[in-house]
Amino acid sequence: MHKLNRNNRDKLQQFVDITGASEKSALQALKATDWHLEAAFDVFYSQPHPRTNSSDVRRLEELYNRYKDQYSDMILAEGISNLCNDLEVEPQDIVTLVLSWHMNAGTACEFSKQEFITGLQALGVDSVAKLREKLPFMRSELKDEQKFHDIYNFAFGWAKEKGQKSLALDTAIGMWQLLFAEREWPLVTHWCDFLQDRHNKAISKDTWAQLLEFSRMVDPVLSNYDAEGAWPYLIDEFVEYLYDKNVVEK
Repeated sequence: MHKLNRNNRDKLQQFVDITGASEKSALQALKATDWHLEAAFDVFYSQPHPRTNSSDVRRLEELYNRYKDQYSDMILAEGISNLCNDLEVEPQDIVTLVLSWHMNAGTACEFSKQEFITGLQALGVDSVAKLREKLPFMRSELKDEQKFHDIYNFAFGWAKEKGQKSLALDTAIGMWQLLFAEREWPLVTHWCDFLQDRHNKAISKDTWAQLLEFSRMVDPVLSNYDAEGAWPYLIDEFVEYLYDKNVVEK
């Protein structure tokens, strides 16, 4: 038996509970990351490894059939609501966005059979109980800068109406409030107020993507803002709005 201190034993047990990995695999991942739990998750899921009894296709199809719509071969809003109830999360919980990202879902509030089964296989789960155990891991992914970037950009296509190139303003504001609650940006409320006050139009994919870069690269008091930079006009107008409202000093 490996001699571990209490803190590391707890991490080992948590890792095994969430991933379903063997103790040997869990130890390898944790030791490789100097016992940083979130980094160990990334190591474990980035490497191919056998998943013992973790993604039985028959059980996945039974699970899909439990939630699929009565009249179409899709899981629609009611089925997703029922899945959320079984997972003990609210449909508006950001973890449902992370789950949709894992499934590479094309549209909010629906999963195709392929999206649902392939996504759960990739997560290595074949039951609601196992998926519920994965929720802490999925929440932890939002703390990873690259994964947050990927989830953020995924959210634009996921949340917009089918056939539309832009994201409705109210939907965009709701998504920004949800995402930046996880990765704090002090100017998000001012940004949303600015859009409702001065813009009142749908949001383009370029503006969506560039806002994340702006939030990362420009500090909240705009001390390193470059007026000659290649920001979309809407972000430049937002900066002028902050000056006009005396939110920041020019």
